[in-house]
Amino acid sequence: MYDVIIIGSGPAGISASLYTARANLRTLVVTKGRGSLEKAGRIHNYYGMDPDATGLEILETGIEQARSFGVEIIEDEIVGLNTYEGLQAVGLKDSYSGRSLILAMGAPRRRLPFDGIDRFEGKGISYCVACDGFFYKGKKTAVIGYNEFMVHEAMELAGITEDITIMTNGNSIEVNEPHMHRLSGCRVISDEIKGFFGEEALEGVELRNGNRELFDGVFIAYGSASCADLAMKAGIITEKGVISTEADMQTNIPGIFAAGDCTGGLRQIASAVGKGAVAARSAISYLRAMS
Repeated sequence: MYDVIIIGSGPAGISASLYTARANLRTLVVTKGRGSLEKAGRIHNYYGMDPDATGLEILETGIEQARSFGVEIIEDEIVGLNTYEGLQAVGLKDSYSGRSLILAMGAPRRRLPFDGIDRFEGKGISYCVACDGFFYKGKKTAVIGYNEFMVHEAMELAGITEDITIMTNGNSIEVNEPHMHRLSGCRVISDEIKGFFGEEALEGVELRNGNRELFDGVFIAYGSASCADLAMKAGIITEKGVISTEADMQTNIPGIFAAGDCTGGLRQIASAVGKGAVAARSAISYLRAMS
């Protein structure tokens, strides 16, 4: 059991870890990669930093600093959050239990350019099987995705309905061999998607080849789970794709905080580091009050 689990190893997450570790709290950072800052060239506008430092160098320096304070860093992709019995981050490799969580996964997901996606969100299109899967018990469904995140959502949906189609939108399925058998009961459509159709509610998916596939519900698990995906699964309030927080970075669920680009606002290192520090101090105060 960790005192603090931080999801994300960018400036917000690592900044938070420095504060929680120095407060003598057992801290875990779970990361699936270094994020967009890794691709940034020279960083000239961050206080006190060598103007020739690259984004990758800044990230590596922060991670080594966190490790020097005893922060444990694990590579895994978090695909779900459980809040029913304590707080738990569910990864593809393992699950991690903590007394508090700080979500620092970076910017929200990129909107998919499918016709009708805005029109049918909440009317047949969902981003969360845990939230909405119940409504499609025994019905015809599709999961749009191509990697491990898709597999996780499809398997969760398999407990609700047997009629599941995987739609990869032209991508090859990128799933580890041990997990391939879990898709054996699913139909797979690899054609590119044009958009969604229906009247008052979703009726199906139109492919670029002109074919139309009828579905009662479609779940989008495209790419990696974003901050908004994880938040919705846990019942955390989001607004326009970013996590809603109070000034102290507390979400609507006690013990869960958020920081960085996933909370909106200025997408700069300085802003992310500051929000990470505030989230950490709030988590520390929350845990101290529980003791």
